[in-house]
Amino acid sequence: MASSNNVLDTNAMTLTRFTLAEQKKAPHATGDLTQLLVSIQTAVKAISSAVRKAGIAQLYGLAGDVNVQGEEVKKLDVLANDLFINMLTSSYTTCLLVSEENKTVIEVEKERQGKYIVCFDPLDGSSNIDCLVSIGSIFSIYRKSSDGDPTVNDALQPGNTLVAAGYALYGSATMMVISTGDGVNGFMLDPSIGEFVLTDPGMKIKEKGKIYSLNEGYANLWDPAVAEYVLGKKAKKAGARYIGSMVADVHRTIKYGGIFMYPATADSPKGKLRLLYECNPMAFLVEQAGGKATTGKMRILDIVPTDIHQRTPIFLGSAGDVQEIIDLYTKHNL
Repeated sequence: MASSNNVLDTNAMTLTRFTLAEQKKAPHATGDLTQLLVSIQTAVKAISSAVRKAGIAQLYGLAGDVNVQGEEVKKLDVLANDLFINMLTSSYTTCLLVSEENKTVIEVEKERQGKYIVCFDPLDGSSNIDCLVSIGSIFSIYRKSSDGDPTVNDALQPGNTLVAAGYALYGSATMMVISTGDGVNGFMLDPSIGEFVLTDPGMKIKEKGKIYSLNEGYANLWDPAVAEYVLGKKAKKAGARYIGSMVADVHRTIKYGGIFMYPATADSPKGKLRLLYECNPMAFLVEQAGGKATTGKMRILDIVPTDIHQRTPIFLGSAGDVQEIIDLYTKHNL
């Protein structure tokens, strides 16, 4: 119950409290997943703090390096990646880590190993850092299914085996959106107490939306299905919204409905976004919220990965809107 003057909620449902309550629902739970989510939460709080004071702390600009994706690395990218790696390896719950910033998998020291594999993009949309546009972090958690020492093959699991996934959005406020396979919940960071507080329980996406989101600068490189779909949206005077940070675009799509698209193009036939730490976690969250996620030809979560940095086209959002693009791919025999 909140105090009478509403200054402070004396019974706040924090993210830690929420995960402990969820743990109690599983009679054989060991607490490892709770511990892991708390470690991720700590990394997110530290990144949020760094993002807020980046200009003052001279964290804007390039670090003078290029990551495995061929992208110039920002100073905040390096800091965020180090924070995630340090928090995850010291949680005693993980055995393998896959980061957008690292070419190969990171194997946790044997004495610190646990049963989970975490794939993450430590700072999504980092090209927007210097102009203060919303950025985020994305993560997905798998359980190691094989015996023996962990190998890269343990990380190459389809999204339909996910244990949990989530993202953090560093926007006008900092928010974490998480699912452990039983719906989607949003937690806002209350800086006055330094805790994530449940503000968006049971998030659901509309069956149909009025917003479509993609980079129309690539219009001349789209396949006929995407071209026809966008023309149809324009004919209906649908709203076009594109931030260029996947976390921000997907968060808006979950909140308002509609569709987010990053299709294959003539010069990127496999798409651009990465399966393990961008598309799978976002597809998992959208499906848990009642939406759909597809390549246009198959469900994102059914793709069996062959490489940790594998790319895929993606269409996700309101089930009705995503079904329209699936139908167009069928119509054009693509």
